[in-house]
Amino acid sequence: MSGVNDFAFKMATVNGTGSASANGLLMQAIFRMGIPVSGKNIFPSNIQGLPTWYEIRVNRDGYMARPEQIDLVVALNTGTYERDVAAVRAGGYLVYDSSWPLDRSLIRDDVQYLGVPFGQLCVENFEGDRPRTLLRNIVYTGTLAALFDIDMDVVGEMLREKFSKKKALLDANFRAIQLGHDYAMKHFDCPLPIRLERMDATRDSIVIDGNTAAALGCVFAGATVGAWYPITPSTSLMEAYRTFGERYRRDPDSGQRRYAMIQAEDELAAAGMVIGAGWAGARAFTSTAGPGISLMEEFIGLAYYGEVPCVFFDVQRTGPSTGMPTRTQQGDLMAIAYASHGDTKHIALYPCSPAECFTMARDAFDLAERYQTPVFVVSDLDIGMNDWMVPRFSWDDAYVPDRGKVLSAADLENVKKFARYTDVDGDGIPYRTLPGVGPKGAYFTRGSGHDKNAAYTEDSDAYLELVDRIARKIQGAASAVPAPEVFRQEGASVGLVALGGTHGALREALDLLRAQGIGADYMRIRGFPFAAEVADFLNEHEFVFVVEQNRDAQLRAMLAIETGVPRDHMIPVLDYGGLPLTAGRVVGAVTAHLEGAAV
Repeated sequence: MSGVNDFAFKMATVNGTGSASANGLLMQAIFRMGIPVSGKNIFPSNIQGLPTWYEIRVNRDGYMARPEQIDLVVALNTGTYERDVAAVRAGGYLVYDSSWPLDRSLIRDDVQYLGVPFGQLCVENFEGDRPRTLLRNIVYTGTLAALFDIDMDVVGEMLREKFSKKKALLDANFRAIQLGHDYAMKHFDCPLPIRLERMDATRDSIVIDGNTAAALGCVFAGATVGAWYPITPSTSLMEAYRTFGERYRRDPDSGQRRYAMIQAEDELAAAGMVIGAGWAGARAFTSTAGPGISLMEEFIGLAYYGEVPCVFFDVQRTGPSTGMPTRTQQGDLMAIAYASHGDTKHIALYPCSPAECFTMARDAFDLAERYQTPVFVVSDLDIGMNDWMVPRFSWDDAYVPDRGKVLSAADLENVKKFARYTDVDGDGIPYRTLPGVGPKGAYFTRGSGHDKNAAYTEDSDAYLELVDRIARKIQGAASAVPAPEVFRQEGASVGLVALGGTHGALREALDLLRAQGIGADYMRIRGFPFAAEVADFLNEHEFVFVVEQNRDAQLRAMLAIETGVPRDHMIPVLDYGGLPLTAGRVVGAVTAHLEGAAV
């Protein structure tokens, strides 16, 4: 049974009615009370008019995965009343707008109904249809503050921070909060059994989404060029980069921008711009989603074959085709690993949280320049657009970007003859020059057949020498990408494997399985190509469950291809309906299989 600092609730509203601000206020207030909290936004891919939900999970132990059950629903969208009533757990609560009667067919004997006349309160206290619509959300915020015992001083402090320069809005929001709070205190037993008590578990944490964190990581890593075509759910990454660029990449004296952003006419053009900037020596990147990756593949092949450093952020969404743009998935894993035609393999990083979106942005640029190749940061909508509590970011001011093997004019003076694609050091990585460094370092960057001197050729031996060297170079990155993270329990015969945004559900599932007497090891893959320890982990467990959010078990297929471990040795646990993974889904799949194996 949920209780103090351990429950989940959600708001059911209509897209475009201003509920996002109210929901953010609630989550931030709980966070400022020192209580671990996370938020999941389930919204439609239109501007306004369709249903939207925002789920908030309060958990004193810090579990961040989507909750298994909802303890309380604020139902403000009559079009989804039936679904919202059904979503409440037995013994839970439904808060609804009692300005209008509730249909008797919606009454459940095992749910407590808390009617608040939100609409009537707004009509009686505010002028204008739009203000009444917006402030209705603030009224329910006040009601929840009373029901959950949210510190009203914290709420007031946040309102003053937001509206300090807009007295009329500040007064209206204070009045709306108080209306909802006073009504609940007068008509209900407050607080409810599901309630909040102050903790001190958020002192060294922040609340941030993955796209904002990735953009900040790009700035810290020294990226100066971003080109993109808007696409959900990655557009906010570029918007955040612009905000940070204006703050940190603008000369304070002259006002001159020291970064460039270009909104291209399509994804293909964006990829070309990034590759051109990378070839010229800039740290350049683009952000996109699955449909954009599909369009960029020819240019990705050019960068791979021409050995041009560049970074791609793929914030995955549900596919195929345009799919469901505002739902999450992990359906681009194979598309990215082997993107473009012909034999290609790419370096990919798999962050599990906004914290790793920040650090892996830095890693991606270093790897791209070190290995002279495209590098992909593979996130998803859940990480990219939802609110996560993560440890406060830290940065090493001594960090120096790894520019890789770049020859300066002075270096070229000591080179007898520059050969762009020659493996001098035996690691598969050639030396490169930047445009204008000197005539001795000039070369053609070809997407057509070329030899180690960058000269055009269709000779088979020269082609084989080149592509085999590139393959050796990329495989060498297996020891340079972030190593897998392994969590072990003594005597475990079960192994769990996952990557990316499923991590929160896996960590919680480990504890739930342990409570049932099932010891399990867990490996979170953080980079591709896979390190040697990935195969070791797969081979040392009798049962290996590969958990991923796609239909076709793409991670399992990649593991079989790259490690040689038989695919049948790995049991797929798949969840691909577009919603973030829950721990219960993992536990149910593992226990069901083990029970079947024991029969």
